[in-house]
Amino acid sequence: MNTKKSNIVVAIMVAMFLGAVEGTVVTTAMPTIVKQLNGFSEISLVFSLYLLTSAISTPIYGKLADLYGRKNTLSIGIIIFLIGSSLCGLSQNMYQLIVFRGIQGIGAGAIFTITYTIVGDVFSLPERARIQGWLSTVWGIASIAGPFLGGFLIQYLSWHWIFYVNIPFGIVSIILLQKNLEETFQKNNNPIDFVGIVTLSFSIVLFLYGILSIQHNKKLYSTSLVVSLIFTAIFLIIFYKVERKAKEPIIPFEIFTKSNIIANLVSLLASAILIALDVYMPLYIQSVLGYSAAISGVAMAPVSISWLLSSVILSKAIFKYGKNSVVCISSIILLLSCLLLGTLYLRTSLVLVIFYTFIMGFGFGGAFTTLTIIVQESVYYNKRGAATASNSLLRTIGQTVGVSIFGIIFNLNIVRYFYKLGRKNVDPNSLYSSDVINTGIPISVMKDALNYGMHVVFIVLIIISIVSLILSFMLNNIKDNDIKG
Repeated sequence: MNTKKSNIVVAIMVAMFLGAVEGTVVTTAMPTIVKQLNGFSEISLVFSLYLLTSAISTPIYGKLADLYGRKNTLSIGIIIFLIGSSLCGLSQNMYQLIVFRGIQGIGAGAIFTITYTIVGDVFSLPERARIQGWLSTVWGIASIAGPFLGGFLIQYLSWHWIFYVNIPFGIVSIILLQKNLEETFQKNNNPIDFVGIVTLSFSIVLFLYGILSIQHNKKLYSTSLVVSLIFTAIFLIIFYKVERKAKEPIIPFEIFTKSNIIANLVSLLASAILIALDVYMPLYIQSVLGYSAAISGVAMAPVSISWLLSSVILSKAIFKYGKNSVVCISSIILLLSCLLLGTLYLRTSLVLVIFYTFIMGFGFGGAFTTLTIIVQESVYYNKRGAATASNSLLRTIGQTVGVSIFGIIFNLNIVRYFYKLGRKNVDPNSLYSSDVINTGIPISVMKDALNYGMHVVFIVLIIISIVSLILSFMLNNIKDNDIKG
């Protein structure tokens, strides 16, 4: 790998770290922020608006990258992210913070999409598998470094600095990109598909609103969900008709080849499993096994290590066995790890938990890295940005839908557990606190209830991983020569 390529890798890894660490730092600092800004009731909007704007902007950036180049589009996205970060640091109340987080999310949509597109453009297949593994590992590093960085800045400076600290990193990334990334593309004078952007954005907003409303209603069925899904379907139909006539559609439908569709579905399901691991394993380690948050963070670190190891092994395995076979093997590993999660109980050794999550990280590394390669190679260069963006969007949707549905399943089964014990009207949210006096429930019973709810979630994960494995075998039946180089 020459110097220019090395600098490009540094640039996109720094950019990815910006987006990845932002979530963990803000989560750590949020109790302090809401206390100073008096906005506890609006805390969820700080996260949901960021998620919403990043999801909406993802397919837009993908298309802009195809039309105007990856380098400039990603640089603009980073600049928007840095502007949003600076404004967040200047926030004087929660409403300002929420709006400015939305601006941050608009910039984050470019970071999460175009970085992977650049990898597909610049690097060879063996390099691609390895570098995408490195990018994925950035998330693991951010999950560990974020809480420490956030705690340090709050203790010795102020919460405002968790947003300002992004600025020098973003500037370094832009400089490295502009100096080292050389690209040639034909400038397209066709008008931007604004109608497609608007209709797709409304579809995403309504869909995510309906899904997020599940968490607030605490049940799988609600009027707001049904209404949201109906209007989502209406806007998607309009979007489809608009895109069929547009000269430069925001999402060209020809990118959805057989391999692309199946790879995206597997990505969506794997993303749902990943969010379950991110949310419920720390809860299990802390609330059931009784370890501290710091120990929980360290225990999750092996996921990133095995993720990176799998990318190194993949660079050789893909050539030997083929991309589709690697996805099948990774799906089998995910199924095995989900089955192992189902064996966890109240006194499981922490070493065993770490071993199980290590195996799961290996499956994630193999699946996501290879699926991204398959999606990118299913289209030609001038559609690669849109294809990568569509894959990123579906991963976001998989995580959003997954965390909402898992939350309902988890809470309903906690209530069910207490109902069997003769306790009614138990609020599952009260069990997440260690304040036993307020709940009036013995801590041993609380642990039993949490463990019961998690096991039901683990069973659902097993079902999802089985479906993912079936789809992987379908992908394996598609010959590699059906995939464009």
